[in-house]
Amino acid sequence: METIQNRIKKFFSVGPKSTFLLVLLIIGCFTIIYNLRKEVTVIVDGKEQTIVTYSSSLRNSLERNGITVGPKDKIIPGLDSIVEDGDKVVITRAVNINVLVDGKTLQLKTAEKNIEEMLIAEGITVDESDKVNPPRTQDITKGMDVKITRVTAELVKESQNIEYSTEIRKDNNLASNVTKTIQEGQTGEREITTRVVYEDGKEVSREVVSNVVTKQPVKKVLLQGTLGILTFNRGGDQIAYEKVIRVKATAYCPCKSCTGKDTSSPGYNRTASGTQAKRNPNGYSTIAVDPRIIPLGTKVYVEGYGFAVAEDTGGAIKGNKIDCYFPTHSEALQWGVKYKNVYILK
Repeated sequence: METIQNRIKKFFSVGPKSTFLLVLLIIGCFTIIYNLRKEVTVIVDGKEQTIVTYSSSLRNSLERNGITVGPKDKIIPGLDSIVEDGDKVVITRAVNINVLVDGKTLQLKTAEKNIEEMLIAEGITVDESDKVNPPRTQDITKGMDVKITRVTAELVKESQNIEYSTEIRKDNNLASNVTKTIQEGQTGEREITTRVVYEDGKEVSREVVSNVVTKQPVKKVLLQGTLGILTFNRGGDQIAYEKVIRVKATAYCPCKSCTGKDTSSPGYNRTASGTQAKRNPNGYSTIAVDPRIIPLGTKVYVEGYGFAVAEDTGGAIKGNKIDCYFPTHSEALQWGVKYKNVYILK
């Protein structure tokens, strides 16, 4: 066997041409290796390091340098990118967070910058009306709790009755214990629209946004009598009166001492109204009055005397004074002088 020394001598004895080819091969190998070498800056959560790689694959380059990328980590550029010398790779590690939503607690890993981006990335739909705490613009931090409150609202419509009012009109032609309905009342209606707000299905507020009268109520109209009521016998018969006058009541008869006329005198037993003076316990008797207080022709009721008509006058009958007619002088004397209520009848 040829020794190694002899082989070397034999190789170099071939000549300058072989030597040149060998040198050229060595230089080519070094050139290829040099061109494959790349330095890449890798920034992980803000910390920078430089790695050397001979691979054109970013994924392989990171793995060969012991840098792992989790499924939720963010990497720029992507793992399938081609590596160039001088490239910069930024890796953001995903952190654990808790999201409380729809009655559940979701334990998630995320590398998103803020809550808004995290919700989008996780496919969690949040309406504008929903509440997010902390706010959507808040940066993500390790172990943070994010609470999403679902906010919904609905418009609730309801009908309500409007009670009618009652108008009472005074009627001077009716007794005070008489009430008449001249117009029946009718309830009205209103439609109330209320905005009800719920948070996670629980009512938190309600606000009336519309109150519309759909039917106007019709007021009830009553006539209420103003006349007094006089009960004048045991049977409970009643009669209406306009007012009561307190008077001094005397008595007279058709005799000359009372009227100044005897039976032969013209106008004997005639009243100032031209009627025949009378005493009718079951009907209307005659009384003399001051017409300024009780006009002639007025029907009255005199306590203790009965019903009467103001038909006569007298020189001594002035102001709140009346003279009750009796057919005999003895009856007139028996009456004497009394203070009575006179009811002016309607």
